[in-house]
Amino acid sequence: MVVHDNHICRDHRATGSAFVTAAETRPTSTVATEPPGQMSHHEVLEALTGLLLAMFVAMLSSTVVTNALPRIISDLKGSQTGYTWVVVATLLAMTATTPIWGKLADLMSKKVLVQSALVIYSIGSLIAALAPSMSVLIGARVVQGLGVGGLTALVQVVIASMVSPRERGRYSGYIGAVFALATVSGPLIGGLLVDTVGWRSCFYVGLPVAALAFVVLQKTLHLPVVKREVHIDYFGATLIVGGVSLLLVWVSLAGNQFAWASVTSYLLVGAGVLVLALAVLVEARFAREPVIPLRLFRDRTTALATAASVMIGVAMFGAAVYLSQYFQLARGMTPTHAGLMSICMVGGLLVSSIVSGRAITRSGRWKRWLIGGMVLVIAGLATLGTIDESTPLVLVGSFMAILGLGLGATMQNLVLAVQNNTAQADMGAASSVVTFFRSIGGSVGVSVLGAALSHRVATTVADGLTAMGISAGSAGDSHAIPDLAALPAPVRQLFEHAFGDATGRLFLMALPFAVVAFGCLLFIREVPLRQTILHEEELDSVVAAELGVDQPGGVR
Repeated sequence: MVVHDNHICRDHRATGSAFVTAAETRPTSTVATEPPGQMSHHEVLEALTGLLLAMFVAMLSSTVVTNALPRIISDLKGSQTGYTWVVVATLLAMTATTPIWGKLADLMSKKVLVQSALVIYSIGSLIAALAPSMSVLIGARVVQGLGVGGLTALVQVVIASMVSPRERGRYSGYIGAVFALATVSGPLIGGLLVDTVGWRSCFYVGLPVAALAFVVLQKTLHLPVVKREVHIDYFGATLIVGGVSLLLVWVSLAGNQFAWASVTSYLLVGAGVLVLALAVLVEARFAREPVIPLRLFRDRTTALATAASVMIGVAMFGAAVYLSQYFQLARGMTPTHAGLMSICMVGGLLVSSIVSGRAITRSGRWKRWLIGGMVLVIAGLATLGTIDESTPLVLVGSFMAILGLGLGATMQNLVLAVQNNTAQADMGAASSVVTFFRSIGGSVGVSVLGAALSHRVATTVADGLTAMGISAGSAGDSHAIPDLAALPAPVRQLFEHAFGDATGRLFLMALPFAVVAFGCLLFIREVPLRQTILHEEELDSVVAAELGVDQPGGVR
């Protein structure tokens, strides 16, 4: 009888789509509000259209503003610290809420969650477009980040609910392509808007796309809805964002508002570490439904992929944010021209994300793409570390393309590797954990690199002005972002040199993080991508339930 049951189980693993759907609607006395049955390829593509529109909106929120930031900071009388925090505010809010969105996706309707994230993003965009000051703009970017956190986490989760890991490689390639499109078109659109209409229009441009995504998802996305008692660990989430925020505030302001070795620094670091330690304790011992289930890290692939994601976040966000500033302030380009230069990096990202996704779907093997991608990321950062204000643009573009090729082969495929080892019941939490830690890496990277750039530029400018016989104080705040067109030629050249030299150093600072990520990926154990949506243990439990056979262990 045991042999017979095992035979049946094997048959259903191979062909039983009904059991896949049953598992999604059966656990913990759940009730499906949608008809049972897997979505066909045509239905998946229809739903994917709305999901990709939502992903495009999420990516556009940061890329469209990148080339507008120097003009925004100038109009709103901001500083280099303000420049950094317009970016970090969104990243931090996204980082803090990503695991919450992921946990909610394991407990309630995914469609409603994606649509809610779109509405929150739209509200933040409207506030940002009307912002009268830097403080209001940064607050609006926090609201935007809440929505972006939902979109980036939920799109991965929804796709994981529709297709198996083996087929998911193809769809991950589509996500990478949309990421590339948003990264290319965002700076271009933003640059054109800044040069013609004004920077405020950059925050309006995503609203029609968000509305279209909302409508398309309403019509095309039909997934089983899991209903069970919801327990969200708001206390743990608050501790996590509080601890990370304290450390980011310290990194951003130290050396400018207060000394690195000062009482204020010690208090911020001590408080940040203490709050994060308390967050780990709460998540491990007291949270009924932890935002970040620590048991996920018992899986070696998840633990190593998460560590690599942190390091990749530093390189990815640092490159996107500060290269635009380099082109405008070190090379004297307009926002539109700076946007055109971004095509070099994004073209590489577009090609490698699509090619790697399709190759992984055909072979089921993914580690070779992660390793090769990280080698290219390391090479791209190393070569970009040599640039300054006089480096030929052909070389700069080539270095950016190398970095883009590497990022395209690693970002989405890291999530895929984790999802392949994760039970469907934990898919939301596991997917969001990778995105969460990548966002932490990005937040820390942008803050640290921004602080280093500000300090280096201020030091170089002050020394240069002194050599010219000009008092540094008479030239204004050396940490402020200047209007280069209004400066005398010698002073303008000094600022261009300062920003060119500092940008190259930023990539050298990011290089060790990429090396650590490469080391993490080397030790990941490759498991061929499964061809069923559910994990093997979940399939065993579902088949046993259908047959009325007791199944030891089972799913969570």
